Amino acid sequence: MPILTLSDIKGQVDKLYINTDRNSGLETEHTSHLHIDFAGIQGEAHSGLTYVSDSRIINIYPEPTEIKNSRQISIVSCEELAIIAHKMQIPHLPAHWLGANIATRGIEKLTHLPSSTRLVFSSGAVLTVDLENYPCHLVAKVIESNFPGKGKSFPIMAKHLRGIVCWVEKPGNIHVDDSIRLFLPPQR
Repeated sequence: MPILTLSDIKGQVDKLYINTDRNSGLETEHTSHLHIDFAGIQGEAHSGLTYVSDSRIINIYPEPTEIKNSRQISIVSCEELAIIAHKMQIPHLPAHWLGANIATRGIEKLTHLPSSTRLVFSSGAVLTVDLENYPCHLVAKVIESNFPGKGKSFPIMAKHLRGIVCWVEKPGNIHVDDSIRLFLPPQR
């Protein structure tokens, strides 16, 4: 018996982004497609089978400790970005300001997807949800540079709306307008 259940929630890829140089900052650049392998997005600054631990998990690993990279790809929801922008009283909040790789539409509560959910893209690639991507001060700085006086509120206003981080379960390509099916793990 399969352990993952196909959800009736259907999403679609709205936009795709990549950051080829981590030293250039958090923001990502628009691209028409992503080629992903087991290390993540080819050519992306956050790709790799492993990464060095950071402040997010300092209570488990002292910095710097090499660990499995479960934060290969960052995904946000256009619907949740609109909610954050409304709460922050700014006209818009582009996904690339958050360092996102994929912006979806149709998955209104993307950030609430449970760990181990599979996102199956119509092009064949499959991503597995690791965790919620918590709001951080780096995004606040980007917002502040575009909307002075508004950036500091981002970590509070974006809590539980900031999106998710995923790792690659099945390599492939992801294109703008690909459909996304969700397979959910059992819930207690």
